[in-house]
Amino acid sequence: MRVILAQPRGFCAGVVRAIEIVERALEKYDAPVYVRHEIVHNQHVVEGLKAKGARFVDELSEIPADAVTIFSAHGVAKSVVDEAAARGLPVLDATCPLVTKVHNQGKRYVAQGRALVLIGHAGHPEVEGTMGQIQGKVHLVQTESDVDLLDIATDVPVAYVTQTTLSVDDTRGIIAALERRFTDIVGPDIRDICYATQNRQTAVRELSRLVDVILVVGAKNSSNSNRLREIGAEAGIPSYLIADGSELRPEWVRGAHTVGITAGASAPEVLVEDVIEALRRFAPIEVSTLPGREENIQFRLPSEATRAQ
Repeated sequence: MRVILAQPRGFCAGVVRAIEIVERALEKYDAPVYVRHEIVHNQHVVEGLKAKGARFVDELSEIPADAVTIFSAHGVAKSVVDEAAARGLPVLDATCPLVTKVHNQGKRYVAQGRALVLIGHAGHPEVEGTMGQIQGKVHLVQTESDVDLLDIATDVPVAYVTQTTLSVDDTRGIIAALERRFTDIVGPDIRDICYATQNRQTAVRELSRLVDVILVVGAKNSSNSNRLREIGAEAGIPSYLIADGSELRPEWVRGAHTVGITAGASAPEVLVEDVIEALRRFAPIEVSTLPGREENIQFRLPSEATRAQ
């Protein structure tokens, strides 16, 4: 059996930064430190940080007074920031810089007097954080048909921003529908779309031309991992989302000559290796990596995670 690994796959710079912030906080301030929501959408990562002394909570009310507090990579609403400040909690913000960029773009558009449309998935932590960062109404659209239901006059100045875990390809149709409907509309440059999302989706499309089956390593609640599986399926390739090798079912790869593997942006490489080992139980395998874009982006850590005490 041939196994072809997508390139790039797995951790993006925002995820690496968020995990490093928690690890540095544990080293600098000692356990426990408290993280609001999952730092990233991957249970393996969360459990690993728990073992080191991180405690994950749903709300700030669960955090003791004066305890070191970390906001997840998905970002938080301004009300959460204000609540932490009111309580005097020492905060390290692990929000991905590309998410923060979306927050700032949205605020600028609203300051210009434009009605703001957010393209994203209802209920996703990043979407809730973005909507809560911007004063005034934010109109959420998930599909092209949602554009027709917007309660905005066609001649009102409009702007749009997008959830970072959507790619250019995911949003192209919705943006076109917005541009058809509104006479005065602006949005971020295409280069502002999250590089990691776009690169991983492009790699899966390349992979789908070469393989009989695609395995996507990632969490069920990971938006970008689910989208990678959908892209494989849209290309006509049986595609499965699995957390690790224990979830691999033999019937998925029975008779397959070539299996493709990728991983969502919050899935560590150790889980990819676990899936490869699981495949070895079914047949001898030969592993290769698809040529693809090299990612060398690094994001700066907040000073609270780096400076000496």
